[in-house]
Amino acid sequence: MNVELFIPCFVDQLYAETAHNTVKLLEKAGCKVIYNPEQTCCGQPAYNAGFWDEAKEVGSKFLNDFSEQNYIVSPSASCTGMVKNAYNNLFFNTAIHNKCRTIQSHIFELSDFLVNIAKRDYFGAELEAKVVYHDSCSALRECKIKEEPRLLLAKVHGLELVEMKDNETCCGFGGTFSVKFPDISSAMADQKVQNALETGAEYIVSTDASCLLQLQAYIDAHQLPIKTMHLADVLTTGWMEDASL
Repeated sequence: MNVELFIPCFVDQLYAETAHNTVKLLEKAGCKVIYNPEQTCCGQPAYNAGFWDEAKEVGSKFLNDFSEQNYIVSPSASCTGMVKNAYNNLFFNTAIHNKCRTIQSHIFELSDFLVNIAKRDYFGAELEAKVVYHDSCSALRECKIKEEPRLLLAKVHGLELVEMKDNETCCGFGGTFSVKFPDISSAMADQKVQNALETGAEYIVSTDASCLLQLQAYIDAHQLPIKTMHLADVLTTGWMEDASL
């Protein structure tokens, strides 16, 4: 099937390897990946900050950058959730309302798409490590994703998945929240990382690079013995160039 790839702006700028690994996963799942280099942002930063007119302008460009014919897949539950939910506020009863509704029904976060649409949960990855999975707020509450990432991680050779305490609690990022309330944000990150450390995990894995950015910054600042890793990077770890499934 044809799949249009949506790479959020911060992934493009800070986690390019995650974007490349998303392409590899989709291709291994049998998809033809289409990437429009004119794409930019979904409008979430402006929307969350209360600048809805500016968010609507950016969102309009997003809707024009993608088609209504194909699935749209993104390695970000946060941005996927923005399109699926917040666009109702921005584009209800507008000239592009119908196109918006169609695209909303076609856009999927990566793990959701792989498990529920492509029907694939094994990709031949290998990672000898104990990991915890962090349920990002957007994945859990906006995209209704819970089991999909865990199903994918369970099929990674050598990986031991353990559950940490309060894994559904926010990491403290929240976009502009971390800027407006840095002390609260840092305390929330501390709680999340300490819960992960208590399990003996070596990695915190998530579907959201924004959460991982928040947590890795805290880890680096305090020189803690744990790392963060995006789900797409885990699922492509240990691949051989000529490996086949």
